[in-house]
Amino acid sequence: MLSRTADHLFWMARYMERAENTARMLDVNYQTSLLPQSADMAEQGWQGLLSISELTWSFQQKYREVTPRNVMDFMVRDETNPSSILCCLRAARENARAVRGALTTEVWETQNQTWLEFNRLLKAGRFERDPGAIFEWVKYRSHLSRGVTVGTMLQDEAMHFLRVGTFLERADNTARLLDVKFHALSSEYFGNGNVKETQEVDFYHWSAILRSVSGFEVYRKVYRNVIRPERVAELLILRPDMPRSLAACMNEVVANLEPVANQQSAETLRRAGRLQADLQYGRIDEILATGLHAYLTQFLDRVNDLGAGIGRDFLVPVAA
Repeated sequence: MLSRTADHLFWMARYMERAENTARMLDVNYQTSLLPQSADMAEQGWQGLLSISELTWSFQQKYREVTPRNVMDFMVRDETNPSSILCCLRAARENARAVRGALTTEVWETQNQTWLEFNRLLKAGRFERDPGAIFEWVKYRSHLSRGVTVGTMLQDEAMHFLRVGTFLERADNTARLLDVKFHALSSEYFGNGNVKETQEVDFYHWSAILRSVSGFEVYRKVYRNVIRPERVAELLILRPDMPRSLAACMNEVVANLEPVANQQSAETLRRAGRLQADLQYGRIDEILATGLHAYLTQFLDRVNDLGAGIGRDFLVPVAA
């Protein structure tokens, strides 16, 4: 496959996944902001959302204060923010258009219709009237895009690059979410048994994290007890049967990189396999004992390095 085609497919999938992840985080933050809480705690939640996406500096250049409306406007429809839902859906559509011949008609029409319909919804004022409905719509369209892709496309190299883009982006987002949300409660979490009794506010905090990755019902099914921080971390890091966990994402990345391996990709495959093995044989007590923040920071560095390796070995070379 031509590297330029692979590049467009890879980034089409990444941008679509990023739009969904942004909608998930905004939706949960919006819902929890409606609960009784102090003004400082509410502002901390919105600041954390900007921090997850590394958008704090960009936001401060445009807005003077952190308010729910300002943050949602910035992350949903601000054209100067390349990570806004609007920009992500536009980028996904443009990448799809560039490789129209490599996609089925159903996949292209889904991407194109998503972009056109989102603009219609914004112009009709749906976002102002019901932000939650917009977030649900974005999640639904992402699910639809993924389903149409799997259901209509040939299982060839094009599909593999789409899957790699999806799960690399998902792994990055889950790690960022965990890191920021655990930091919201304490500067470092060691899981050494000295944690205070779970309070009502903790339940809503951990429930929000789980709901943002569609993991609340999964947690209840797997652990069948009260929500505990170390269990949340284990579910979202090490459980390969949890679709948005780091382990599940890396399993998919490796499974889709191996069929497209070429002469120069051996080192990239080795690093991906090493990261997969670390998650496969990791233990949550060991991770927490050495510090969750340090672990997730290192994971993000390794994922970014892996993304750079994939770009170097398979995609369009970056101009000097």
